[in-house]
Amino acid sequence: MSTNLDLNARSELGAIAAPSLGHGEHEHDDLGNRRVGFWIFLLSESVIFISFFVGYIVYKTGAETWLPPGVSGLEIREPAINTVVLVSSSFVIYFAERFLHHQNLWGFRAFWLLTMAMGGYFLYGQAVEWQGLAFGLTDGTFGGIFYLLTGFHGLHVFTGVLLQLLMLVKSFIPGNYDNGEFGVEATSLFWHFVDVIWIVLFGLIYVWQ
Repeated sequence: MSTNLDLNARSELGAIAAPSLGHGEHEHDDLGNRRVGFWIFLLSESVIFISFFVGYIVYKTGAETWLPPGVSGLEIREPAINTVVLVSSSFVIYFAERFLHHQNLWGFRAFWLLTMAMGGYFLYGQAVEWQGLAFGLTDGTFGGIFYLLTGFHGLHVFTGVLLQLLMLVKSFIPGNYDNGEFGVEATSLFWHFVDVIWIVLFGLIYVWQ
């Protein structure tokens, strides 16, 4: 009798544990699928930017006159400062992730907010630069490509700042980040991607004039 009761109890415990294990495996698979999907998204964005870069190189190397009339070159000092700020923000957001990993929410929020501020500074610097340029969108091939590339990248920076704002707000929901958050990981990866793209773009447009 006692043996039968023990066997029944073990069977019931196994039936309870099995669904729990299956649920954990389902969450792990779901997280893996989201990560793969996000990397595919970044790959598709990379293809778009690479297409723009190749087009820029082809047009520049084949043009007799590249810069718009009356323009001898682009001012590089302020864009270089913006570049330093944007690239540095990748290190800042990395430390924000580390704070979250150690469940230090206030450290995460401080460094996350600093990343947002650095992104906002970059956008402000780009707006000031656009306002002071001596050429417009329709001033030759260079004018069109310049505004297309910097504007499209600026849109990505703006999107990144909005995503960071969303993740910051979510950090104030009790228990929301107790076990990490894929949204923070994805936003950070997106920000690193934006920074790498800008380094290439800065080299093509500002350094290689």
